[in-house]
Amino acid sequence: MTQAHPVVGASGSVLLIDDDAQVRGVMRVRLEASNFRVTEAATGEDGLQMLGEDIDLVIVDVGLPGIDGFTVVRAIRERHDMPIIMVTGADEEADRVLGLEIGADDYVVKPFLPRELVARVHAVLRRTAPQPSTEVVIDHVIVVGDLEIDGHAMVARRGGETLPLTNREFDLLHYLARSPRQAFTREQLLRHVWHTEPGWQDPSTVTEHIHRLRRQIEVDPATPKHLVTVRGVGYRFDL
Repeated sequence: MTQAHPVVGASGSVLLIDDDAQVRGVMRVRLEASNFRVTEAATGEDGLQMLGEDIDLVIVDVGLPGIDGFTVVRAIRERHDMPIIMVTGADEEADRVLGLEIGADDYVVKPFLPRELVARVHAVLRRTAPQPSTEVVIDHVIVVGDLEIDGHAMVARRGGETLPLTNREFDLLHYLARSPRQAFTREQLLRHVWHTEPGWQDPSTVTEHIHRLRRQIEVDPATPKHLVTVRGVGYRFDL
């Protein structure tokens, strides 16, 4: 268990949960150079004990000793809504999909450049930051069959039941539904929904989120009626 280092003019507090002290050291140096306060934990148990309102973002490795990274993410999501970035292996696509499904906001694939990690931290914090009230757009409820997408309350309902969507899943659904029958590339969706560039985030992230949304809103996810794939382009929302 390692305490946070004070950083003058810090822009946020990051909790690193990774059993590799060398990796944590590299991440700490780059994050502190960007004015983040950094707290370290070598195990999932220690990391969960350090969670509190003063933590703005958590970076957690999948392959932790004791309780693994997935268990840590689930435990965090039961109590907190701060953003989470998971660190996964280069060939572990299933890990990345599972991480996103259980509540992670983004992932970084090993080996990664420290500056990429810092860029992702900034991007995730921008996406999840509360917006000033002067910038809130009060939208009407989009109704398609038994599906309701409430842009003001930021909830989606199907048959009157609220769907358990993550913030990112709702943002993606709402963005597509506001422009029905318009096709968007994965790169466009990364820019407008994730507010990041394709060079910093794998476009397959969009595909993974679309698949999860289809399981929530489609009667038959294998033959979607609303979240439609446009071959050679990307995705669109059909009424």
